Amino acid sequence: MIKTSNAAIDKLSPFKRLTSEQENLVEDILHFTADHLQHDSPATYTIVGDAGTGKSVVLSQLFDRLQKAARKDPSSPFYQTNNYFLVNHPEILKVYREIAGRLPELYKKDFARPTSLINQLDKKQEKIDVAIIDEAHLLLSKPDHYNNFYHDNQLVEIIKRAKVVVIVFDQYQVLRMKSLWTPERLHRITDQYPHKEYHLTKMFRMNASPELVDWFNTFTNDYQLAPLPRSARDHYDFRIYDDAEQMRQAIVRRNRAVGLSRILSTSGYPSTLDGGKHYIQEGRFKMPWDQYNYTVTPWAELPQTIDEVGSIYTCQGFDLNYTGIILGPPISQVPGTNRLQINLDRYTDTEAFKKRADLTDPKEITALEKRMIMNSLNVLFKRGVYGTYLYAHDPLLRQTLCQLFAAAGFQLPKEGD
Repeated sequence: MIKTSNAAIDKLSPFKRLTSEQENLVEDILHFTADHLQHDSPATYTIVGDAGTGKSVVLSQLFDRLQKAARKDPSSPFYQTNNYFLVNHPEILKVYREIAGRLPELYKKDFARPTSLINQLDKKQEKIDVAIIDEAHLLLSKPDHYNNFYHDNQLVEIIKRAKVVVIVFDQYQVLRMKSLWTPERLHRITDQYPHKEYHLTKMFRMNASPELVDWFNTFTNDYQLAPLPRSARDHYDFRIYDDAEQMRQAIVRRNRAVGLSRILSTSGYPSTLDGGKHYIQEGRFKMPWDQYNYTVTPWAELPQTIDEVGSIYTCQGFDLNYTGIILGPPISQVPGTNRLQINLDRYTDTEAFKKRADLTDPKEITALEKRMIMNSLNVLFKRGVYGTYLYAHDPLLRQTLCQLFAAAGFQLPKEGD
């Protein structure tokens, strides 16, 4: 049975059952942490994995065990240690704080934005024992005065202020120049200290076949339109639409039936943080972008957001039961080929590509900008637990996707499906 409420809390609950691999990973991190708390030099532990591989679940249980020992177990090496859980994503932070309000060993103040903790520690001239960082690919890697961060790199600053730092990292979820990370950039920092790394590979979020997940990755990582696998609809509701409004109506029906079903889109449509509504229009389809969420409830769990289009900034890190994804104007097909083209001039997320002093090569900048556009699509592709529906703005890409769907032996959805 599909749950229709508290889905984000259920997903990240410290009581969620772990696989044997995840359980062993938690134990290994705890042993690593206990050992390095005794040393003068900081130490780092990195969990690497694609979206949906269970990274956040591991961190949630790890932190709960750590804080339970810190506050309740005098025999533990973690007793009376001062530890924080950090995440640079306001919607995900809301979920962790809601979980903390339900468990005696976790306090809401244990969960913070990185800049807030750095500035707080500097003000008090204090350091901490353990910092656990979810979504470390969202850490700032340049100053951001708008967010009161005046140093050069958040990870560097956290390591300076903690004895052990545990992070999760996914290079395919890097979305903005101010949070530019690559495996090489990460290792230049972590390799300066005693360091351990573990890779999670098993997909937990999506019920999709491994072949369909590979198709998504080929689309976003290789810019390639591969033939759709015949397993694309095995135990998974994968669909291609040639009408965005028809897709929206299907998502509304899924939402009525099981909840947590939303329309999502890449950038490429009018969008300005001015408090007003900005619309995505595709033929007879017209819906506004997601509005700023002032509540403690994640965007996707607000009933009224069925009438909004979600972005990477509201859905990253969250599970949805069904997603209807619009591939916007920045993504098109090269005529006469099975290659995808990235149209940087049609990308409307102006915050994403702000200049960095350490990037001067125009070719490198262009390649990184294209990579971030496809990373944002990869984030959207990996949201749907039970189904993913696609519609493309570009007429040629839309036609080719429909042809690939038919060539795999599937019929295009009809009105009312």
